[in-house]
Amino acid sequence: MPAPHDSRTGQPPTLRDVAERAEVSAMTASRVLRDDPRVLPATRDRVRAAAAALGYRPNEVARSLRLGRGTGLVGLVVTNLANPFYSRLALGVDSVVAADGLKTVIGNTGQDPDVERDLVADLVARRVDGIIAVPAGSGQSHLAAAAAEGVPVVLASRPPEGFAADCVLVDDFGGARAATALLLARGHHRVGFLGSPPAVYTGTERLRGYHAAHAAAGLTADPRLVRQGQTEPAEAERAAAGLLALAEPPTALFCSNNRNTIGAFRAVRATGTDTALAGFDDFELADALGLPLTLVTYDSDELGRTAGRLLVERVRERRGGDVGGHRRVVMPTGLVEYGS
Repeated sequence: MPAPHDSRTGQPPTLRDVAERAEVSAMTASRVLRDDPRVLPATRDRVRAAAAALGYRPNEVARSLRLGRGTGLVGLVVTNLANPFYSRLALGVDSVVAADGLKTVIGNTGQDPDVERDLVADLVARRVDGIIAVPAGSGQSHLAAAAAEGVPVVLASRPPEGFAADCVLVDDFGGARAATALLLARGHHRVGFLGSPPAVYTGTERLRGYHAAHAAAGLTADPRLVRQGQTEPAEAERAAAGLLALAEPPTALFCSNNRNTIGAFRAVRATGTDTALAGFDDFELADALGLPLTLVTYDSDELGRTAGRLLVERVRERRGGDVGGHRRVVMPTGLVEYGS
């Protein structure tokens, strides 16, 4: 709801407006609104009535900055809010920072580095107490600049490039290798790969795990079966359909994230093949798809909580504590199988 405006100036009412209406000094009005017990009850009632009549709201951000306490806000910068992973990440972050009296402001970059750069600059300008970011690419100079200005920065899912910062990662390489190895062990020697853009750290690590599983089995992955760059299910569906239409199609597909897995499922269902599916990221209703499906799982809520804890510790350090050197936490993965 927009802030009430002073009828004379068209601007939100100020503390001085309240004081004038209550016929007290600005200092007395400030004391009342800070619940100072030394103010007489009659004066307190008059000031509060004036504030209510004018619709006055204290500027808590400005007050906190004057007291050296920061704004009480932390920025969370993610690449795709349509992906359920990021909603779970956000819930994990917020559950931790809220317990420390901080509020989360979320910005979505749409995987666009320029948008990310602008978002980070805006958060720094607004004096947030810290930033948790999932970078869209390897160019992180804007995050490095924020850290250099004294803003605590924590990276989630991707490591820092060119500067030191705390980060929490998933075992992308190990999870992808394990899932691909399972497909190979079941006799699928033509395994396709559907992945995110090559600039994305997680996609690169998962592709590396895919190749490592082939190498460990004495095989070489066919480069013609690799498709990268899909960020949405529709794109992944088209890429999977293209692979399944090859003269020698893959008998199995490994998908580097849930968006690619959903698209691949649609393509397999549309073609009516018995192509085996494996993917990174568990997702809601995966057990109800009606096809055999192997997924790499991890606790995305805990990933968010860990990022939140790392940031809160850095915020406290900035206030005068000491948590030591930068930390790198890697979340373990497991495999879950759905269907027969």
